[in-house]
Amino acid sequence: MSNPARSITVFGVYLAIAGLSFFLVPNMVLPLMGFPATTEVWIRLVGLLTAILGMYFLYSVSYDDRQFFRATIIARLIFFTGVTMLVIFGLASPLLVAFGLIDLAGAAWTWLALRAS
Repeated sequence: MSNPARSITVFGVYLAIAGLSFFLVPNMVLPLMGFPATTEVWIRLVGLLTAILGMYFLYSVSYDDRQFFRATIIARLIFFTGVTMLVIFGLASPLLVAFGLIDLAGAAWTWLALRAS
């Protein structure tokens, strides 16, 4: 497995686990991160979409799809920027930036791995 594919695999597994956690047991996960429990369906919907994104990441690895790998860098930078803006404008808890930082670190790892290969 190439180094860029390894970074995408790790991130895909992270997305799948996080997504399934928010889809299946959101009220066990949210309080651990300082967010209130909820009965809203939105967190489960976001979890399902996140798990599906993880599936796309893992599928792309089987083809060593470097164009997809590059696209994820841009998408993860946009995600980081978006959650940071939500926090700056007071629309979200600062803890949300932790998710953005994970995306930022994953994007940097993929970018560096692509550059080195």
